Amino acid sequence: MARDEVQKVVLAYSGGLDTSVIVPWLKENYNNCEVICFTADLGQKEELTGLEAKAKASGASKIYIRDLRQEFLDDYVFPTLQAGAVYEREYLLGTSFARPLIAKHMVGIAEAEGADALAHGCTGKGNDQVRFELSVMALAPKLKVIAPWREWDIRSREDALHYAARHDIPVTHTEKDIYSRDRNIFHLSHEGGLLEDPWNEPEEEMYQLTRSPVEAPDEPEYLEIGFEKGYPASLNQESMSRVDLFSILNELAGKHGIGRVDMVENRLVGMKSRGIYETPAGTIIRRAHQSLESLCLDKHTMHYKDFIAVKYAELVYNGMWFSKLREALEAFVKTTQEHVSGTVRLKLYKGNSIIAGRKSPYSLYREDYASFGEEDVYDQQDAHGFIKLFGLPLKVDSLLSIDGSGTTRYQKPDYSKFKRD
Repeated sequence: MARDEVQKVVLAYSGGLDTSVIVPWLKENYNNCEVICFTADLGQKEELTGLEAKAKASGASKIYIRDLRQEFLDDYVFPTLQAGAVYEREYLLGTSFARPLIAKHMVGIAEAEGADALAHGCTGKGNDQVRFELSVMALAPKLKVIAPWREWDIRSREDALHYAARHDIPVTHTEKDIYSRDRNIFHLSHEGGLLEDPWNEPEEEMYQLTRSPVEAPDEPEYLEIGFEKGYPASLNQESMSRVDLFSILNELAGKHGIGRVDMVENRLVGMKSRGIYETPAGTIIRRAHQSLESLCLDKHTMHYKDFIAVKYAELVYNGMWFSKLREALEAFVKTTQEHVSGTVRLKLYKGNSIIAGRKSPYSLYREDYASFGEEDVYDQQDAHGFIKLFGLPLKVDSLLSIDGSGTTRYQKPDYSKFKRD
């Protein structure tokens, strides 16, 4: 679709610097098209203040603001946590699984409004452009996607500030605000500024959701999280909505300095980047959920879950949320959660979430099996035959490797160096 054919565009709008200048830029460069803004309320809190007035002042005809926190947690956050998906050992994917949800609702608005195209403010260097556009390709392959950062001559945030000033666009971003951030109810990410040198320690003033572990309370705090089929359902024996539970846990965990990650990751587009993530509630819930699974899942299921967790994380990170493979893996994970119900007690202290107890009506742990005493449920003599059969391949391999001198291919240790003079 040529630029002069675009009549109406739905823009993913945050109210920040980039999307604020994108509104007039789209009108200037795409046939004075109508721009409709869409903002997903994923728990940004104060970032949502005044968005409608700001969008219209920038030139948008209207703005949709939808509270998607419940859908975000139920359909994106918790399925990923249940899968045990963590990208490159540390990243809990807080930005990654937000993008497909935003794209899904933008596609719906585009269909309702008869829009020709969607637009986003992702840069040409990051992962989000891929996540956003792959989601659109999966849900509405005929919709055009406009990515201004890949088209315009604005090359820095300073350029964007100058553009906004020339067009009288109200923005809150200043040149002193050196960090690029993404916030939702699950996490807050920080990039840019002094973080671009991985040797630099983050300044404490940068953190917004978590207190420094050094300044955290000197006394530990205990809490109990109740789970039903893999979903958190209660806090300290009080049932509540997942949004409320997550919000309270964010405050508690943040107070104790829990949920900070400083990592250098491999972006999908081929470069490394350094990011700081604050994920207080997510860190606690993941820890508690894993502990409960250790009671409720059999060995083979849990080990296979750990195996596919890496692939699940890779798919989410790479923007393949709406792929058949991720959906198939989610179906497998959902089956494993059928009996992951119970309660986990945690101790929060100085940046640590320590498991203090766990129980479940579906627990596979049996004291009579685990005991070292004489019990009817386990005959220790049975271990003799089991070991012989389990180790048979090793024994056969060793026998076949014996040479003419009667030694195997394995070099014997030199015990002489252990002799005393």
